[in-house]
Formats: sequence, C-alpha cells, structure tokens
Amino acid sequence: MVKKMHYDDILEELKSLANPRAIEGMVRYGITPERTYGVSIPNLRKIAKEVGKDHGLAQKLWTSNIRETRILASMVDDPELVTEEQVEKWVHEFDYWEICDQVCQNLFTYTTFAYQKAREWSKRNEEFVKRAGFALMAWLAFKNKNAKDEQFEKFLPIIKRESTDNRNFVKKAVNWALRQIGKRNLNLNTKAIETAKEIQKLDSKSAQWIASDAMRELTSEAVKKRLQKGEK
Repeated sequence: MVKKMHYDDILEELKSLANPRAIEGMVRYGITPERTYGVSIPNLRKIAKEVGKDHGLAQKLWTSNIRETRILASMVDDPELVTEEQVEKWVHEFDYWEICDQVCQNLFTYTTFAYQKAREWSKRNEEFVKRAGFALMAWLAFKNKNAKDEQFEKFLPIIKRESTDNRNFVKKAVNWALRQIGKRNLNLNTKAIETAKEIQKLDSKSAQWIASDAMRELTSEAVKKRLQKGEK
C-alpha cells in the first residue's frame, strides 16, 4: 500500500538523510546545485516509491529548487499530465548535468512528445537545453524497447551535425546518444558506426573525440556478442 507523504513529510525525511560528506564528493563530479542535502539517488527512489505519482506535489517540489526536491519531482510526476509548457519551463532551469539527466530519465522520456523535444532541443544553443536533447535520445534508445529503428536513424544526422560543439556537457551527451543508439541492435550498430566514421572526418577536436570513443565501444567484441545473441 502506498504511504501518503506530504511535502513537509518529504522535507523532514530529506533532512534526516542529509549527508554533508556526499556534497563534497558531488562538487568534484560537477554536481553543483544551489541547495542540496546530499541524499543519494537510491534513497530518493525509495521516497518516490512511498509517495507514488502526484502531479500537483511534483510542481511544488520543483518550485522548492533544492537538488533532492527537484529530482523527486521528476520521479513522482505523472508523464500523462505533463505539458509541453511544463517541460520547456523545467528544461530552461537546468543548470548542472545531473538534474538534466535525472529529469530526462525519470520523466521527459515517458512523455508523448519526447522524440519531438529531443530534435528541438538539439538545435538550441543553451548548454543544458542542448544536453537535454541528446540525453533524451540516449534514454529513449535505452528504455523504449518497442520503438522502430527509423526513429533512431533520424537522430544520427543530428548527432553528426552537433558533434563539433566542444562544450564538455554537450559533447559527452552527443557521444552518449550515439553509443546508446548503436547498442540497440545490429542494424543500428552498423548505422551508428557509419555515422561515427563520418564524424571522424570532421575538422573538430570534439568530433574526433566523440567518434573515437563511440567506435571503441560499438566495435568491441563485448557489444558485438551481445547484439548477435539478441538477434538469434
């Protein structure tokens, strides 16, 4: 039975789980929210499970602008009730990589307009909006098991187009999207490797890194064996 937790209960729970030492470690990995309790993701998932889906509560948690409340907002919100207006508002408030990736993973991926937003945001200049576009591509490739190859093939020219962006959080997301698409099946593996080879020819350090790193994984024996096994 789902335990009904209210906003104040959640804040008390977060305070009880506060870990100042974890905050120090977060900074080293570029996790730099304005306010945080240092609560781990597994503990946040436990709280979210107790809360259940609650769209109204998610809005209040997001507004609090604490790392943990914002991640929880993405975990407890109902994707069927999320509007394009909401995702546009939230994505513009991303200011470090973890919140971007968590919200894309937990919520945005499950919205009906996830593929549309991936394409739209990939063209945007704001660093974490653009990262969100490619994070969505990566999570969709990983999570959406029944999607057709064509949906991911459409992302490959976009990945090539944006591979020259040398901003760290963008190029890592571009690389991530390319690798995840290439690990879905043998067909997409072949097409992702072809894209990586095209990217490798571009006169850009960022593109060179994206291509070589992706090729290393996508042509590895481990990936080939897993994909061949999956095709049987």
